[in-house]
Amino acid sequence: MRSRFHLFPLLLLGFALMGEAFCGRSAVTAQPRHGNDPIQFSGVVMASDSLRAIPYVSVYAKRTGRGSITNYQGFFSLVAYPGDEIVFSCVGFKPKVYTIPENLQGTRYSIIQLLTTDTVHLDATVIYPWPSKDEFREAFLALELPNDYLERARNNLERERIRELGLTMAPDGNEATDRFFRQEARKYYYAGQTPPIQLFNVFAWQEFIQAWKRGDFKRDK
Repeated sequence: MRSRFHLFPLLLLGFALMGEAFCGRSAVTAQPRHGNDPIQFSGVVMASDSLRAIPYVSVYAKRTGRGSITNYQGFFSLVAYPGDEIVFSCVGFKPKVYTIPENLQGTRYSIIQLLTTDTVHLDATVIYPWPSKDEFREAFLALELPNDYLERARNNLERERIRELGLTMAPDGNEATDRFFRQEARKYYYAGQTPPIQLFNVFAWQEFIQAWKRGDFKRDK
């Protein structure tokens, strides 16, 4: 029993020495940076006109060429050194160079970098199949349209032909949307009750008779 009691103070002394060593190691890591140690350089890149995040911006150190790109939220993070010139480059924006301060105390440094939109105006270019405007004018004035083109244009502009094309043409987006809304309005209009029978609708019979006279129900041979 006495040997156990003698071992207990030795264990307490060992734990105390270990705790002192651990605290000393923590104090060393918590000290500020010294000399030319690297830092963790991070931040967000945003547009100067709208303050929106800019993704896929190239961020690299000019001296070493090492860098990264911003993510979808415009955030970046890379290892750099105090005094490094950091280049921000992106298509559609003017490049920007930022110099990290040399008198930093900590091991981390963050910024918000703004980029200006780069607008490029190009002169209009007109491409002609003729070398000059004079030759184009001569060719245009000497152009002779065949009669079949004119006859085809007249046939396409006839009222009956336009009507036939309209009957066979599928409805566009506006017509389909209008038809859908009409059907939905009719369904909600008679919600909870029986819709009227169109057999006794005078206006429906009138429309049917007019369509019969026009020949809308004739089959194409």
